[in-house]
Amino acid sequence: MKKQVLALAIAAVLLSACGKKEEAAPAAAPVAAAPAAEPAKPAGPVLDAEKTLNIYNWADYIPEGMVAAFEKEFGIKVNYNTFENNEALHAKLVAGNSGYDIVIPTAGFAKKQIDGGLYQPIDKTKISNYANLDSKFMEKIAGVDPDNKHLVPWAWGFNTVGINKQKVEKALAGMPMPENAWDLVLDPKYTNKLKSCGIAFLDSPSEILPVALHHVGKPAYSEDPADFKLAGEMLAKVRPDIRIFSSTMIDDIASGKACAFVGWSGDINIAAGRVKEMGGKDEIVALLPTTGGLVFIDTMAIPKDAKHVNNAHAFIDFYLRGENSALMANEMSYSTANTAGLAGIKDEIKSNDTIFLNPENMARLIPTGGYSNEISSVLNDTYNAFKRGR
Repeated sequence: MKKQVLALAIAAVLLSACGKKEEAAPAAAPVAAAPAAEPAKPAGPVLDAEKTLNIYNWADYIPEGMVAAFEKEFGIKVNYNTFENNEALHAKLVAGNSGYDIVIPTAGFAKKQIDGGLYQPIDKTKISNYANLDSKFMEKIAGVDPDNKHLVPWAWGFNTVGINKQKVEKALAGMPMPENAWDLVLDPKYTNKLKSCGIAFLDSPSEILPVALHHVGKPAYSEDPADFKLAGEMLAKVRPDIRIFSSTMIDDIASGKACAFVGWSGDINIAAGRVKEMGGKDEIVALLPTTGGLVFIDTMAIPKDAKHVNNAHAFIDFYLRGENSALMANEMSYSTANTAGLAGIKDEIKSNDTIFLNPENMARLIPTGGYSNEISSVLNDTYNAFKRGR
């Protein structure tokens, strides 16, 4: 907010006569006008006395230099740690005394954390850039966070199938690609061939089970144990062909550990870029299944036990500047809900149909959702049995 300060001019001092009436009084020297006051600087955000901020985010999920830029501008030391999946974040929050001021949960997974009182409400009056957020996009998050009280968008994408095009073609040996890309990793007819060059799954129950449930014709976020049983039976058929359960998918793809993978769209695109940077000839491609990828919306939230709440709001406001959201899209290959950042996004990012989807592909996506605490044990048991091959 800019403020204007009017400089006050000092009028010339009136002359006062002295001595005899007939003698003209000498003119007094004019008083120099006071220098104009410097414009007042805009009031900055209210910060905590302790200039510290503790952030807990996914790995490989922030533009280079963004933390340093925040530290320089606000004089706040950022301690930045990473986790592998939503389950690890949840365990940290449930244990209490997490030590973090900002965490980045996936909106659907955050539902039970909100229900459990693990987050404090966002004070939108402290976030001047909150108005940059797309109101229609915020309605999607309101499905798990009513009135958008606790969650602020970080980035979004979708869980999908990716391939090393050359290696998959070689492994299929003339067999045509399936109409639905999910069959590459969920149908033994294809996995039995692709196991020769490697299949990788994200190591996360909340990323794999919604896809499996949807693939067997059940609601992606079902609360029915019988549906999980059916999904588990389907997954068991392809388990012998899976090489890796990965928490470092970008590195695993770029290093050639797998030719077909269930991963996040942005990570697949980042891996594709790394292969090119290293001079690789193979083409890494994120596919768009005919039955849709699984939408995820990652968000910023402030834990209930956060110690530096004002600093957390300052960082959220900083992140929501248009230029920072554009930087996120350009470097991390994930879409943004920040309308103020769209103009700064590179053309090659805007034209990538696995980052900015057209209306047809958007309509196919499996909507974001979440599981209740009551079904969580069934979710985890089904996944663990699948991973162990039992």
